[in-house]
Amino acid sequence: MRAKTPLPRRLLAPLEEFVKTEALGGAILAAAGLAGLLWANSPWQDSYVRLWSTPLRVGVPGLELHKPLLLWINDLLMAIFFLLVGLEIKRELLIGELNSARKAALPTAAALGGMALPAAIFLLWVGEAELRRGWAIPMATDIAFALGCLRALGRRTPSALLVLLTALAIVDDLGAILAIAVFYTGSLSAAALLAGVALTALLVLLNRSGVDRLAPYLIVGALLWLAVLKSGVHATLAGVVLGLCVPARSRFSHASLLVHARASLDEAERDPDGAELHLQALTCRLRHCQSPLRRLEHALHPWVAYGILPLFALANAGVNLSGLTFAHLVSPLAGGVFLGLFVGKQLGVLLASWLAVKTRLATLPEGVRWPHLYGMGLLAGIGFTMALFIAGLAFGEGTSLHAQAKIGILSASLASAVVGVIVLTVASAGKREPAS
Repeated sequence: MRAKTPLPRRLLAPLEEFVKTEALGGAILAAAGLAGLLWANSPWQDSYVRLWSTPLRVGVPGLELHKPLLLWINDLLMAIFFLLVGLEIKRELLIGELNSARKAALPTAAALGGMALPAAIFLLWVGEAELRRGWAIPMATDIAFALGCLRALGRRTPSALLVLLTALAIVDDLGAILAIAVFYTGSLSAAALLAGVALTALLVLLNRSGVDRLAPYLIVGALLWLAVLKSGVHATLAGVVLGLCVPARSRFSHASLLVHARASLDEAERDPDGAELHLQALTCRLRHCQSPLRRLEHALHPWVAYGILPLFALANAGVNLSGLTFAHLVSPLAGGVFLGLFVGKQLGVLLASWLAVKTRLATLPEGVRWPHLYGMGLLAGIGFTMALFIAGLAFGEGTSLHAQAKIGILSASLASAVVGVIVLTVASAGKREPAS
């Protein structure tokens, strides 16, 4: 059963800036990943290894952190990425495509199928107990790459497919976060965990008390990151917790904002000499009419898309291919990751979507046909950022198993992107959405 009316393009307005940033960020991310791969296989490969192994101390004597540059990127900068993910998850749950059972049914089903089947295929393929630790690697979808590929097709693809893929990736991120929290946690420190719980409670209290300034949340969030880092739970999860605690509502209602705006404009008209002051006051009020969540998300998005993720890709995508043979490409680990991402994702997304529609738990959005869903499932197989991140947690940075996992991730992501774009191009041949 299909929805009877098309999705109005005006409902996509909140997504426009997000998608544009993700699409351009996906291109930069691809360039950074390719640069890392080329650098690691160039005559200057030693400098690549030395750079990311450079020790960096932060703090004061007796209270300092000492880590190589690579881990500062993966532990600290990626916590900011996870903060953005937490903000996006909260926004989607409250006001986005996951805020009702009807809207959430199809992307949730697709995401669950796209996580369960890849993990199952990986576990069936690898066999060895040592390799099974990487079961969550093929669960992940890289939203920047996937949306970038979809955006490259222009208006030939249905607008609803863009919304559907975004919601799927958000649910997918939530699944990856839960996997990291539960299955990739080391030895635990009770004292640090208690400190983390106390700081989380303080964040909740700030939210419940109506505090809408971002500074208190960011200060407590920084302390939470340090506590989680010392606890044995991966430090990036502090970013998710902080994102979920940032208020999603503005202290100004739309009605009061309109009243204030009319009053300020009337005052400016009556008092030309003081008009500038009245307009400045109105501008200040308009700036703060956005919720803290939206303000922080808007501020972080370009930094994450254009800075943090490309830097992560540059530092993590470099795998030395010298001596690489066909046996390495089809090794149990590389093969399991490849099959999970390229085969498991497309089949899991398509089959779960089909079951949800056939059982009438969900409906296909207007303009979206099954070939579109299949193409979307292929794009969901672009794992890259989150998959590389989980691979590092599963097998340790710089190990031979880590390198094999990277080979599977890079090859599967490339295959998924190329075949996905081809399938969606054929599925949308001759169709073009009207300009908004």
